[in-house]
Amino acid sequence: MSTTRPYPPGDRGPEPDGPAASATPAVTPPVGHIRQIRRLHLIGASGAVPRARDFTREALRDWGWLPAVTADQRAAAEDVLLVVSELVTNACLHADGPEELRVSCSPKVLRLEVVDLGSGTPAPRTPHRAGRPGGHGMFIVQRLCLDWGVVRNPDGAGKTVWAELAAPS
Repeated sequence: MSTTRPYPPGDRGPEPDGPAASATPAVTPPVGHIRQIRRLHLIGASGAVPRARDFTREALRDWGWLPAVTADQRAAAEDVLLVVSELVTNACLHADGPEELRVSCSPKVLRLEVVDLGSGTPAPRTPHRAGRPGGHGMFIVQRLCLDWGVVRNPDGAGKTVWAELAAPS
């Protein structure tokens, strides 16, 4: 689903009642259940995609997503890193490069935002042809994320492409 909603969707449901609520180890939510945010400036940076992945991997470590204890936690972290790669790559290929990556985490949702000066609107290529090289980035984002969208810069050129992924249980 693509949307131009500028803010994350509403509540994702009740919080777990504590450690006894799940038999598998859960990802440790950010301290105080407050959304934590990290920013990486990428203007003119060489190697923007690997730099963004390394930055996001470090945030995932700090927030308890890594090292992953379960297969679900490992898959969730890998999905986050793949989506970061796709969003930053799209900014490099179609928007003269990314300006900033923002990664924020709440107990249930991880949000990725890539800011660029591009005027285009990302969209999954339709029809999607799995065997065709290239053009799979936004299809991957659409498949892996709870939601994603584009927010236009109110001050002129540019946009923020955002995507949200569920925290592993």
